[in-house]
Amino acid sequence: MLEKRFNEFKDSIKPIEFNSIEFLKNKAESLKASDPELSARILIRVKNLQKRPMQVSNNKGTTSDSPNSPSNSNIPVTKKGKQQIPVKKTISSKLLTLSPFMVFVIIPVLIFSAYQLLWATERYESQAKVIVQQPDSASTLDSGMALLTGLGGSGGGSDPELVKAYIYSNDMIDYLNNKIALREHYSQSFVDYFSRIHESDSRETLDQYYQDHIEVIIDDKSGVITISAQAFDSEYAQLLANTVVERAEWFINSIGHQLANAQLDFMQGEHKRIEQRLADAQKDLLTYQQKYNLLDPTAEGTAKQQITYTLEGKIAVKQTEIKTLKAIMSANSPQVKGLQNELKALNAQLEIERDKLSQSGLDETPISELLSKFTDYKIKMDLALQAYTSSQISLEKSRIEAYRQLKYLIVVEKATLSEDSKYPDVIYNISLFLLLLSLVFGIGKIIISTIKELK
Repeated sequence: MLEKRFNEFKDSIKPIEFNSIEFLKNKAESLKASDPELSARILIRVKNLQKRPMQVSNNKGTTSDSPNSPSNSNIPVTKKGKQQIPVKKTISSKLLTLSPFMVFVIIPVLIFSAYQLLWATERYESQAKVIVQQPDSASTLDSGMALLTGLGGSGGGSDPELVKAYIYSNDMIDYLNNKIALREHYSQSFVDYFSRIHESDSRETLDQYYQDHIEVIIDDKSGVITISAQAFDSEYAQLLANTVVERAEWFINSIGHQLANAQLDFMQGEHKRIEQRLADAQKDLLTYQQKYNLLDPTAEGTAKQQITYTLEGKIAVKQTEIKTLKAIMSANSPQVKGLQNELKALNAQLEIERDKLSQSGLDETPISELLSKFTDYKIKMDLALQAYTSSQISLEKSRIEAYRQLKYLIVVEKATLSEDSKYPDVIYNISLFLLLLSLVFGIGKIIISTIKELK
């Protein structure tokens, strides 16, 4: 509302009066009692006029707020009576009259365009495509062995991500620095200031710079890894891409060998331990057999029992014959005496055989105890033999599994040698810069307008 009243006041007076300091002072003094806000606004106009070193001539060629104003005393006058405006002040006034859009958007875009077109160093790009593969061990086995080892198809879904992580790693940067002098290439003097690495830049800056100039893209469907390397000449870009591929191949192969060797070493150690256990069990059993001159106590015990049973059968037959003869003959007859002698011999032999079953050797160890100890040694050897058989199968499975763990980085497309530079993309960069500045300018203008409305 105040501005509206001020504009109505401006329209109600003449232009020469609106530019007259004395007139405006008198007017403000007269309105001070009736309209203090308008009076204060007029005094602001007076202060603005006092700050001006001179007044631009109006359409009729007149100048100054008043003929006697001190601001006009030092301004030179031409022969025709017109004031001569200094050149420097004219340029400054022209710059001040430029629109904010021109100052904050157009001029920066022109400067950035000049940099992109005239100064920015060209960069070349080389691309290589690789894929991680590992042998399908199940195809090299028959169906029975494949089921025994439990092997299936290879699943290396995380291998491409592992290759990508290693390419971006500090170990890769250290290798490239030592192998092909990566930092020296990116810090060459002919490269423009904003595109190169400087000697004072930290290691973290080099890491970020390297990651900005190396791109690794993984195709989820095919598993193909595309490696793009940027450099300031095409030959070095190709060398950089090839070196990255070679080092990544070494890395993926070393991981496969480490896993395979670790698994195989463990299984070989377990197999040796079980093999030694079997050898100890066999040695203990053989020592026991040699100590008691036994081949198989179980078989020998069975044989002695069979002899005892046979003697008992013969004794029963002889006793029957003696009773039969005594029924028809005298007890002192030679036939009866002969059968009685045979019976005594059989009984004596039976006692001997029974003693053999209960005792053995000089140590007088019972055959039952020998059989019990022999059975223990035999069970230990059988268990060791079963463990050895299982360990042998596991070892063979581990060898096949170790072979399956081996991975190879296969080059699908060798690193290309570009003839034309790909970067900087001048049209894209300038368009993006213009768009961003325009957005920032628009947002800033909205903010400023909102602040003015809130006052």
